[in-house]
Amino acid sequence: MNQDRQDRSRPRAATAAVLTAVFCLLVTACGGGASGSGGAGDPSGRRSVTVAASDQLGGAPVHVAQERSLWAADGLDATVTTLPTGRDALNAVLGGQAAFGVVGDLPAVTAALSGRDVRIVADLSRFSDWRLLTRTDRGITGFGALKGRKVGVPQGTNVEYALSRMLASAQLTALDITVVNLAPNQVTAALARGDVDAGVTFPSFYDAARTALADRYAELPFSGYTARTLLVAGAKADDATATAVLRTLLRAQKAAEADPAAARAAVVAQSKGALQAGYVEAFQPRYAYGATLSPELLTQLADEGAWAKAAQSLTGSADRAAVPGWLRPGPLKAADPAAVTVG
Repeated sequence: MNQDRQDRSRPRAATAAVLTAVFCLLVTACGGGASGSGGAGDPSGRRSVTVAASDQLGGAPVHVAQERSLWAADGLDATVTTLPTGRDALNAVLGGQAAFGVVGDLPAVTAALSGRDVRIVADLSRFSDWRLLTRTDRGITGFGALKGRKVGVPQGTNVEYALSRMLASAQLTALDITVVNLAPNQVTAALARGDVDAGVTFPSFYDAARTALADRYAELPFSGYTARTLLVAGAKADDATATAVLRTLLRAQKAAEADPAAARAAVVAQSKGALQAGYVEAFQPRYAYGATLSPELLTQLADEGAWAKAAQSLTGSADRAAVPGWLRPGPLKAADPAAVTVG
């Protein structure tokens, strides 16, 4: 992303509460008056459904479905609101403002460990092209050099877990560094000012950092963590509606595969200025899309759960026997039986 995105994102990050309030009003106006509706009908015979998306590429099928008005074919009258992060989308689900949310893997894990009533209905996409952003004058040429440094990261998002894996690759933990909690759009400015020595943020901000730092820009690539974008369902989402939502998203993914250029245009349009065309062009091919529930997902959730329990002092169980209880596989089995390979 470029500096233009950074400037526009700043007020969004500062007004997340206002966005949530507006979302509530939209649900009341457009969802038949049922907050977080996950299956209530309307006079047209379609099911009203509310989806909290995030302006990240991992949720591209939702953007395509919205831009192409694909929901009605599956009997849905959808209200989709796009929020700055998956953490915000999860909060909308937990607060009852949305029946479904598009979230990163770590927020879903922490919600499950906290005993919140939310279930994973699909793993929508996977991404592993991470970068540690830094400055040439900090001399950080390997992850081991982070010891004793200040590192900016948006805590509570899957970016924080990406940082933990970077540290672990050099036998370090968060106790070996000073973690500075920043909004995703604040990492670039903190690096430019020299407030932090390094930072990890969403890929959509890599270009902004490169532009702001110019010849001082440096990065360390990292592929040791596969971030997953998940579709989660709240307590008010019934299985029939969840299945219809998944069928829409599966058709959106097929449309994206058939016409990638049109899909990228849809993502840019639905982000309403949050995502720039150049970023989408470069990074969307680096995502692996396709709704699944797999053993690999269970393994990763268990690993993240163990890390989250230690890092955040959460009390829920994260052992392999408990993790399947975080899933709700029925809707995806109904929409695409072959996509569910967990028992």
